[in-house]
Amino acid sequence: TGPFHFRAPSRVFFKAVRGMIPHKTARGAAALERLKVFEGVPPPYDKQKKMVVPQALRVLRLQPGRKYCTVGRLSHEVGWKYQDVVARLEERRKAKGAAYYERKKVAQRQLADSKKSAKVDDKTTKALEAFGY
Repeated sequence: TGPFHFRAPSRVFFKAVRGMIPHKTARGAAALERLKVFEGVPPPYDKQKKMVVPQALRVLRLQPGRKYCTVGRLSHEVGWKYQDVVARLEERRKAKGAAYYERKKVAQRQLADSKKSAKVDDKTTKALEAFGY
């Protein structure tokens, strides 16, 4: 019946964000409703293009040699049991992503080669120019 401490990194992060937001107002509650937090990258999001916030990169924020920790390691130290499961799933996701990227590079190379070798007659060129291509 005492204070309950969430152990999962997603919940730890959620509570940290909740502390920075006026979550008791309608506006803050709506903002928290829109926040989605996960361990790893679950299936609907693993196929989306990744975004990076340069101002938040560790290599830009911390001086070389400074100590740091991850939320996952902290959670593991307070009793979160799924660190190895998430790591295994992330390895699988990264392998799939690397395979997709290799296929994409081959397809782009083939497209560029076929664009170079494509024969276009004058009539087609004029029609394309008329449409702005």
